[in-house]
Amino acid sequence: MKLGIFLALIFFAPALLLCAADVYQPATIVPPAPPREFRGAWIATVANEDWPSAPGLSVAQQKAELISLLDTAVRLKLNAVIFQVRPTSDAVYASSIEPWSYYLTGVPGAAPQPYYDPLAFAIEEAHRRGLELHAWFNPFRARLTPSEPLAANHVARTHPEWVCRYGDQLWLDPGNPAVRDYVLRVIMDVVRRYDIDGVQFDDYFYPYPVKNSSGVNMVFPDNASWRAYGVHSGLGRDDWRRQNINEFIQSVYQNIKAAKSWVKFGVSPFGIWRPGYPPSIKGSDAYAELYADSRLWLANGWVDYLAPQLYWPIDSPQHSFSVLLNWWAQQNVRQRNLWPGLAAYQAGTLFPPAEIARQIQVTRAQPGAGGVIFFHLKSFQENPVLASIVAAQYAQPAMVPPSPWLDNMPPAKPQLAAHENGAAWTFQWASPGGNPVARWMLQFYAPDTAWKTVFLPANQWQESFSFSPDVVSVRPIDRAGNLGPATVVRKTGATAIAGTTTTTTAIPAQQPQQPSKSFWGNYKYKR
Repeated sequence: MKLGIFLALIFFAPALLLCAADVYQPATIVPPAPPREFRGAWIATVANEDWPSAPGLSVAQQKAELISLLDTAVRLKLNAVIFQVRPTSDAVYASSIEPWSYYLTGVPGAAPQPYYDPLAFAIEEAHRRGLELHAWFNPFRARLTPSEPLAANHVARTHPEWVCRYGDQLWLDPGNPAVRDYVLRVIMDVVRRYDIDGVQFDDYFYPYPVKNSSGVNMVFPDNASWRAYGVHSGLGRDDWRRQNINEFIQSVYQNIKAAKSWVKFGVSPFGIWRPGYPPSIKGSDAYAELYADSRLWLANGWVDYLAPQLYWPIDSPQHSFSVLLNWWAQQNVRQRNLWPGLAAYQAGTLFPPAEIARQIQVTRAQPGAGGVIFFHLKSFQENPVLASIVAAQYAQPAMVPPSPWLDNMPPAKPQLAAHENGAAWTFQWASPGGNPVARWMLQFYAPDTAWKTVFLPANQWQESFSFSPDVVSVRPIDRAGNLGPATVVRKTGATAIAGTTTTTTAIPAQQPQQPSKSFWGNYKYKR
């Protein structure tokens, strides 16, 4: 909408409503509130896992594939995507700091031709569909396999002294303060320049252990940084490594809030903090092996949300989804958002697809948990049975849960006007100011459709109907998830307005199935 028309709407909205006074009048009806539930999915670019499907696709193909993924999210009534923008110290966006990703163009450092910015495109298309977009960074991984070429301006070439070779991979050394400052600069560049809703890290900090030819775990080769910064720190080497990551996490959180307080920061750690926590749990030790003390980050409020990767069935005795989720909820003393990661990619292999529906239901029943994130979005395109099962759980659209520690002041009540245009009705709205609007919640009622809810981008200020709905309601939502008051109009002579209820499909229990050795072996390569 042009600025002049928008301003006219603000000043003349009452007049517009009066023009339609014989049809629509202000009303005090309260439309049914949609559920509050985070429904996210990861879009992985590393190794072309989700997008693009191969390096070097045409720009038209890349855009079509990304739109297809976002449309899949909308069809499933998801409300967020977590888009991987930095898989291996490279960029799936225009950066003056790091090179264009090999996974994008097939040529490291080469921009898409004809030129476009994939992150800017993804944000625009996601927001147009009412989806949040969180930028997903791998902070310290520099190269996944030796076969992947490096651009001349890749950090492994410009600062080889920062890089450690570990097995077949290259890693930035978290023990070097210059490395942590560099990665922070990369992240903040994206925060400042792009209209993202969140920043997320996954489970990689120090790398997962790699075995040598004798089957023994190799030592991460950080002797140089240990001698320079660790020996005199007063800490043992393991505690020093954890302290490096702790300081980095705290710094990222503080810098994001200083730049854009509304941008959420989340981490998706390995789902087991330590074996034995709680007592029945066995498996890898993220605290001792990845030097990731995610329980501390949650307890200190250094994250706005935690998404532990709980990639095991409910009935797995040694790694039970429900047992682990309950334990994480008990650690959440600051009541941050807790959105567990679900292994959608394992549905039909490790466990039946219906297990995912059971895990959604367990999460809904767990106090302190407010939604889930699926790894990964393409799984729904490849597994129609899974897609139909999840769609049955998500019969209604849902709002992202609020983050009241960021902001608890709801946006102001909007102005709403209705006018007839031939056989169509157009409803226009505007914010009177105050807390900026991130999205609009439009709800309307007609006897043959009952209540419908849609989420619209902040820059959409009108919607047209080919029929005259009985009731139309508009409510603003801000970046922290606060829902503002509704402005409602009702058609003169409309019949009684019915409410709506939420139903949940019951899923029968499944037989327990334990993770295989191949599952554990492949786990760390899936992200």
